[in-house]
Amino acid sequence: MAGIPQLSEEQLNLVRDIEIEMMTDMFHRMTSACHKKCIPPKYTNPELSKGESICLDRCIAKYLDVQERIGKKLQQISVQEESFSKGKVVEQPKIN
Repeated sequence: MAGIPQLSEEQLNLVRDIEIEMMTDMFHRMTSACHKKCIPPKYTNPELSKGESICLDRCIAKYLDVQERIGKKLQQISVQEESFSKGKVVEQPKIN
């Protein structure tokens, strides 16, 4: 395929390890942030209340949405920098 560099087995393993580390870090940050926001520090019930469950669902959905938007924006910036370095200026569509 044109434009896609071929990676060695060692490089592929490194990329996989970095991706796993990044996903694990994101999961821990999301879990911590949503736990602090939605669950009171003093537990009164061993089960989540309906309000806590709804709060967690919304918090996680928002967190993942923001992560996706950031990823798209970073990808857009990367494409713009690459085209700029090649001497082209490419107009990128805005992400809502």
